[in-house]
Amino acid sequence: MGSHAYKICEYDCWFQAWGTPDISPSLAGMLSNLRIEEKGEIIERAAAELRRGLARGFGISAGSKARDQETLVGTIEHLNTALGLSLPSQKPEGFVLQVTDTRIIVAGQDPRGALYGVYRLLFLLRLGKITAGTHIAEAPATSYRIINHWDNLDGTVERGYAGKSLFYQDNRIKYDPRRIEDYARLLASIGINRISINNANVRGAAKGLITEAYLPEVAKLASIFRPFGIRLILSINFASPCVLGDLAAADPLDPAVASWWKEQTDLIYRAIPDLAGFMVKADSEFEPGPFQYGRTHAEGANMLAAALRPHNGEVFWRCFVYNCAQDWRDHSVDRAKAAYDHFMPLDGGFDENVILQIKFGPYDFQVREPVSPLFGALLKTRHIMELQITQEYTGHQIDLCYLPWLWEDIMSFDTARGPASRVRELMGRSIEGLAGVGNVGLDQNWTGHPLAQANLYGYGRLAWDPGLSSEVIAHEWSVLTFGDTEVAETIKKILLASYPIYEKYNAPFGICFMVNPGIHYGPSPEGYEFSKWGTYHRADRRSIGIDRTPAGTGYTEQYAPQKAAVFRDPACCPENLILFFHRLPYDYRMKNGETLLQNIYNTHFEGYDEVKAMIDTWMGLKGNLDEGIYASVLSRMERQLENAGEWRDVINTYFRRKTGIPDAKGRVISG
Repeated sequence: MGSHAYKICEYDCWFQAWGTPDISPSLAGMLSNLRIEEKGEIIERAAAELRRGLARGFGISAGSKARDQETLVGTIEHLNTALGLSLPSQKPEGFVLQVTDTRIIVAGQDPRGALYGVYRLLFLLRLGKITAGTHIAEAPATSYRIINHWDNLDGTVERGYAGKSLFYQDNRIKYDPRRIEDYARLLASIGINRISINNANVRGAAKGLITEAYLPEVAKLASIFRPFGIRLILSINFASPCVLGDLAAADPLDPAVASWWKEQTDLIYRAIPDLAGFMVKADSEFEPGPFQYGRTHAEGANMLAAALRPHNGEVFWRCFVYNCAQDWRDHSVDRAKAAYDHFMPLDGGFDENVILQIKFGPYDFQVREPVSPLFGALLKTRHIMELQITQEYTGHQIDLCYLPWLWEDIMSFDTARGPASRVRELMGRSIEGLAGVGNVGLDQNWTGHPLAQANLYGYGRLAWDPGLSSEVIAHEWSVLTFGDTEVAETIKKILLASYPIYEKYNAPFGICFMVNPGIHYGPSPEGYEFSKWGTYHRADRRSIGIDRTPAGTGYTEQYAPQKAAVFRDPACCPENLILFFHRLPYDYRMKNGETLLQNIYNTHFEGYDEVKAMIDTWMGLKGNLDEGIYASVLSRMERQLENAGEWRDVINTYFRRKTGIPDAKGRVISG
């Protein structure tokens, strides 16, 4: 491999100063003559972003010159009216990108669409995909493309692995405006249009974010995101009328409570007129909610929706609700059933500006769990899917784990509820968008692990187009970040291999929560086994797994009949989920002819060995990468190898001791 073509800056992510990649004189001529006659802060931002991107990425100074070659940027309506063009209308936030011999046109259905079109032009130029005759018409598949921050006002980030909060310090709103603008640029470039800026667990000083003590500073933050087409969401505490007001209760059917929320909401919108709405975690993991007043989630959400409706605001109501004080001896309670049991009976009972936010699976962002049965089943209630970009259960941004690989699998899941019922086909229809728990912090490289930037990029691309493959996304990100070289191709291959590797050395075949309690990094086979959280695998010396068929908890019956039949039958159930749905003896024969236990042994040895091979591949890039990035990734991979070794030894030793059955291949298991 040759030496890298330019010095990579981790801070710049996929907006590298690319040097001067080959661009034809004709394209360069058009790009150097930028024509924008439309006003408005997002259109003006689009123009500024194009000028900035062309200068930094391609060495092109885009001025306004009287030439016969030009680049036009604006909305479709304006360009058609002012210049007599006949550009076709697009869906909201969509754009048209046209290239002729003399003109480049970036036309948005609205100002946001024009901004997204500018970013796509810059990236396609870098990918070498802009030529005369290029015609692209795109619109996002989904209306809601949200980043959720779990940032606390003391500056910590719950499940954050990339440094302190971007927004807060010492219970104050404190930030670097330039960094926030750069963050807004990163998000807008991948199509993000909303962001919640505080933890869904609203505790301590964060409860006051909706008061006059903090709203002026929140408004300043909103003003930085606004030109990038991004609207703020505030997470609220359901008990705020008691905590911030003088009410004795927060009963959603109490007129005094509704009146308090109306007045407080009016105050918030005077400061931030375009606030997207409220994020609410209620009756979940000891957070307050309507249950304590004998009310339903629909009654709680609708009360808030009424306060938001005059301002065109919406309630994003999280469905992560379950009994978190269970008795491990009670086999009748199944945490996996909780979200469906709570929310399916309420379908049709929520107001129009309530949007349910549902985790992709029934548990909690596990390495492998099925897609929630609520998707495809909810027909009368607006809802979005929640993913986790931050690597809580997938390696803490120490272990490399390319999440779009999993997300592509989720998008391919067939709910079996009518035609075109795969998740990717429901996106933009019954599923109106995605919310992703973000993975950034104050680390110079934003994400702790430099390659974890691919997860943030991939989330945005998949929210825009759920049909994209993880391979296409990995290719885009690798080339944009490392250049169109063999280095980028090698990094793409490393990314694509990383999730299957991680899954091999973690909890086997759909068994969940074999992690150290609290931190959720490293193995602890029975760390949660006798806890209150309802996350049990019930392994004994003969069998492991939960029977979720009708003979057990009945969870399989929450799916459409065709899907339930697949999950019900061990012979048909996907093997990577078989222990999620079934309790099986260790001598159960898997499809490869070996026993379940032998497969557990094998996969954990293989996972460790494949991390070693991944490190060897990375070391082959030495001298072809910026030394700082090379060393940073190598250090993380070496820590990952230690983690994989611990998982291999702890899990295999656990099952060896539990069953008394040795590894048929005679490999050494520590302990």
